[in-house]
Amino acid sequence: MVGSILLRGMLVGILAGLLAFGFARVFGEPAVERAIGLEGQFGGHSHAPEAAAPAPHAHGADAAPHTHAADAAPHSHAATPAPEAAGGHSHGDGEEELFSRSTQSGPGLLVALVVYGAAMGGLFALVFAFVNGRVGALSPRATAALLGLAAFIALVLVPGLKYPANPPAVGDGSTIGMRTALFFMMIAASVVAMTGAVVLARGLAARHGAWNGALLATIAYLVVLTVLSLALPTFNEVPEGFPADLLWQFRVATLGIQAVFWAVIGLGFGTWMEAASRNGAGRKAKLVHH
Repeated sequence: MVGSILLRGMLVGILAGLLAFGFARVFGEPAVERAIGLEGQFGGHSHAPEAAAPAPHAHGADAAPHTHAADAAPHSHAATPAPEAAGGHSHGDGEEELFSRSTQSGPGLLVALVVYGAAMGGLFALVFAFVNGRVGALSPRATAALLGLAAFIALVLVPGLKYPANPPAVGDGSTIGMRTALFFMMIAASVVAMTGAVVLARGLAARHGAWNGALLATIAYLVVLTVLSLALPTFNEVPEGFPADLLWQFRVATLGIQAVFWAVIGLGFGTWMEAASRNGAGRKAKLVHH
């Protein structure tokens, strides 16, 4: 049973990765290309400052899964691979690209998003298998939709409000390590707080009702993350004169990629599980009838 759920989650995750790739190519790539063109003007960092392999949470446009690039897999502050070590994209003088920009933003991005989608879809399915039936009288579709929304809020929206995505030409390579660590700290804290909020909501529901319990738990989650956000340092590394519209377009596109990704997983997986549940109930009814 769990194996079947896991497989479904991975397949839906692959579909989510494909659709997120399409969104990134249409809405994210133009902003990335424009930002790359401004790197020399604003003294932008190389797409491969110091890293020998892609680390999570990158500000580069060509990072592997979990990057800040609008055309990359979801959300990362880490640097992209150094050209000499991993064929990364760089704008330094005399540096030869092992992989062209078109390869990185095309097949490379597609593979990254599909692999990321399969992994996250599988993890989503396992979490669904654990919480389904434990969060009230919700259908599988409703449970998956709420779980997808919670994942988007905890993993993307809240951490991104504190440390938003930056396009090429924005960011200081010397702070990449600290920004990476702090971003993952925000993700971990957000996930823990979200889990605690769900437990708290269930406990409060018995005394105050489901609606009031959920509302109080949501407030508690927001208070905890607000306090943490105010306590952590802020990085303002946008160069003076950098086009505000480009920064806005890039960040909206990055958020859109994640929104598409998690919407497809939450709604697609929930629809599949709902149909499977109904089919199973129908087969049982036929067996009882006969």
